[in-house]
Amino acid sequence: MADATRDTSSDRGFAGPLERVDECTWRIPKSYKSGMLVDGLIFADERLIPQLRSDRAPEQVANVAFLPGIQTASLAMPDIHWGYGFCIGGVCATDPASGGVVSPGGVGYDINCGVRLMRTNLTLADIQPVLVQLVNQLLRDVPVGVGQGGRHVFSPAELRMLMQEGVPFLERRGMATAADVALTEAEGCIPDAQPEFVSDRALARGSDQCGTVGAGNHFIEVQVVDRVEDATAAAAFGLHAGQICVLIHSGSRGLGYQVCDDSLRALRDAPAKYGLDLPDRQLVCAPVESPEGRHYLGAMRAAANYAFCNRQLLMWQVREVFARVLGKPWHALGMELLYDVAHNMAKLETHTVNDIQKTVCVHRKGATRAFPAGHHDIPDRYRDMGQPVIIPGDMGRASWVLRGGPRSMERSFGTTCHGAGRCLSRTAATKMSRGRNIQDELLRSGVVARCRSREGLAEEQPLAYKDVDIVVDIVHRAGLSLKVARLRPLGVIKG
Repeated sequence: MADATRDTSSDRGFAGPLERVDECTWRIPKSYKSGMLVDGLIFADERLIPQLRSDRAPEQVANVAFLPGIQTASLAMPDIHWGYGFCIGGVCATDPASGGVVSPGGVGYDINCGVRLMRTNLTLADIQPVLVQLVNQLLRDVPVGVGQGGRHVFSPAELRMLMQEGVPFLERRGMATAADVALTEAEGCIPDAQPEFVSDRALARGSDQCGTVGAGNHFIEVQVVDRVEDATAAAAFGLHAGQICVLIHSGSRGLGYQVCDDSLRALRDAPAKYGLDLPDRQLVCAPVESPEGRHYLGAMRAAANYAFCNRQLLMWQVREVFARVLGKPWHALGMELLYDVAHNMAKLETHTVNDIQKTVCVHRKGATRAFPAGHHDIPDRYRDMGQPVIIPGDMGRASWVLRGGPRSMERSFGTTCHGAGRCLSRTAATKMSRGRNIQDELLRSGVVARCRSREGLAEEQPLAYKDVDIVVDIVHRAGLSLKVARLRPLGVIKG
């Protein structure tokens, strides 16, 4: 899940100022609170303002503006909702050279929660006769659910190597291809990871969870491309109408959660030590260049590499299930990775701020990197189009493939939204589901859904989320990421 989202406090709503900047941007002026160093900026339009006002998440946008070294603005994407410290959908960049800080609350508990999209050479006609069998087999063969372990078990020494090397570690073991590595963000390995900073407790939690989905909003979904918006970009991404794709959403599981938990405890006294005045103790942080800041970043990067490997092993298992059900090797089914992109990360990147190029620490909490065409960090095959951006919606409506937009660098440090965004807490969604059968409702809409628990479907029902088409339309009009293709769900497994 994107964060350990709480169901309290968000019911009170936001009564502060929201000033319209343009058709897709609203400002919380830094005059709102004494201590704000920059404005808050939220990407939204009139359709989302009632939901924004009903949620306390904009207050968190204002609070992030207090962080030392923050650059330009405290940002939030249209999928904004309440989170731990930062809102989900929160983005900020801090300058280490001017005392800029790193905050675990700006990354979240599920470090490198992210999505991975596979395309295939299958069509709807190929998959429809075996869809139920395929979804049932996925549920049997791929571990899903709270605390579930899998068949890939690593010793502490192996885990440390995996966290140091990322997906190339799996390539050497025959569980990833060179193309899989090349088409993963950062080639599946965040540099300068320091696995020695990961606790024994975290290692124990992660020993058998690499290659497992988990619970919450994580899933594996079989989809069909039902609309192409940009034919040139879609062709570059290998997508066409009627094509079957598979979307995987998971993160660093219990290992990442423990790294965050350990870090929050370790940083508890850092604000007092460095004289940091924070409006919310959940924003606990330390200067990027401090021992505490370097320790957190080293452990976070190690957990991020674990998450890349988790999604790689999940994809490997999905390929095996498709091959078993359809009776052909996965290569013959064209099951190639389109791209894998991370959500919850803090990364040192080069950006231009006030016409000055500098290295900043970009926090993306429930937000996705969206570098535009020509950026050197985009794989060669996509560089002319821009980075593939994958935005999951909900299991009853749609997901989207976009490409990095021309204004993302200047407006959002190369960032866009990461999903539809919740509009109901899990408690509220479960309450709304009483007397209903969500699985049957989804089936009537053409979606075969399987879940380890009835509560899982209730919590993640489509009505718990904003309309992803609206959210995607906003980032498209804002120039953060541009529409390429819409994918409709056919079958899904969840924990």
